[in-house]
Amino acid sequence: MELTLTEVAAVTGGRPVGGQDDVVARGVAFDSRRLRPGELFVALVGERDGHEFVPAAAAAGAAAALVSRRVEAEIPQVVVADTRTALFELARLARRRIGDRPVVGITGSAGKTSTKDLLAAALGRCRRVHASAESFNNEIGLPTALCATPEDADVVVLEMGCRFPGNITELCRLAQPRIGIVTNVGLAHAEHLGGPDGVARAKGELLEALPAEGLAVCNADDPRTPELRRRSRAPALVAGTHPAADVRIEDLVVDDELRPRFRLVTPWGRAEVRLRVRGAHQATNAALAAGAAGALGVPVEAIAAGLGTVGGAAWRMELTRSPGGVVVCNDAYNASPAATEAALRALAHLRVPGRRVAVLGPMLELGPYAEDAHTAIGRLAAVLGFLVVTVGAEADGVAAGATAEGAEVHRVPDPDRAAALLSELLRPGDAVLVKASRAAGLERVARALTGVGPDR
Repeated sequence: MELTLTEVAAVTGGRPVGGQDDVVARGVAFDSRRLRPGELFVALVGERDGHEFVPAAAAAGAAAALVSRRVEAEIPQVVVADTRTALFELARLARRRIGDRPVVGITGSAGKTSTKDLLAAALGRCRRVHASAESFNNEIGLPTALCATPEDADVVVLEMGCRFPGNITELCRLAQPRIGIVTNVGLAHAEHLGGPDGVARAKGELLEALPAEGLAVCNADDPRTPELRRRSRAPALVAGTHPAADVRIEDLVVDDELRPRFRLVTPWGRAEVRLRVRGAHQATNAALAAGAAGALGVPVEAIAAGLGTVGGAAWRMELTRSPGGVVVCNDAYNASPAATEAALRALAHLRVPGRRVAVLGPMLELGPYAEDAHTAIGRLAAVLGFLVVTVGAEADGVAAGATAEGAEVHRVPDPDRAAALLSELLRPGDAVLVKASRAAGLERVARALTGVGPDR
């Protein structure tokens, strides 16, 4: 979206200062480190005050800054009462400009970003697609993604996350999706959402927001899907391995690099699919993406071709071989019980001559479900044959569960100790999974093992 400073001021009720009113901004950014030249820098106030970074944004090539107080910097500015509210107003304008072009919303306890990337690739074979960057899925990220929509995009794909009830409803009021995808319902953020039932209610907010002429796309293998479907006025399509799925996965196999291949059976035809993303669970994400793409008129052969182009995102099932001959699966971006189970099952299929080692930190925001969830993950890791290293006291439940099933278990207090232990413990031919909630910082363990990967 392109806007002059005069237009930015009119939309936000702000006052332009320090520059020409006809300066044009293309898109918005709230992080000066990732800003692209020509974008409008929005100085949000949270844990850090974005006004401190206006000079850095100016140096990075920002066209202007949206501020709640004028900053001494060589950059045009629009002064508003509240920058967060102003960002929403800009996003509402972006949504009005999109008009009746289809918007797809994606939510779920795990797999949102992968499904978003897969759908964008499937659509991109014959449609002009704009999709959320990275995991821009909250009350800041989604408006930013809307404001980045190019004028010529004819489909918009947006990821929607939530930590509290009502979050997705608010995002849907802004995005007005026509198609909604729910990848699955698990325990992610259960502490704030009110347990499994609360998680299901929160994810169902997306389907409730769909118009009657829209489409709900749900996981055929998720036991929560029947209740989710009942909450939507829109017709539903289900995708997965279930024999009754509208978009069905058949003959699923995983190769030596953990990449799935399968036959995709749809109402629009059949195609063989080979994915680059890793883990059998990605086949379901691909099928969900295929359901939405097919409903938007993309031929099944083009869908299959697009799905096969998507590589994994950073710190999500990244498979690297260390200089010492150890296979390292860096899945440290985040963790929930469903995602951790999927990662363990994926690595259990990896053919290696040595041992499989699971380095597991805490899965956060599970509230009263935390102890049982961590214990269950520990038991599963042991049953699958992993040697288990737990990081931090909050992961003690994992250690207890693995110990109860007879696994070899090592407990360490922090990522640095984990890296030191692994340097002594690992042998050539071993394979290591590194996974925890983002706050645990276990990407440092993966980096220590491989020497690969930037700090963030």
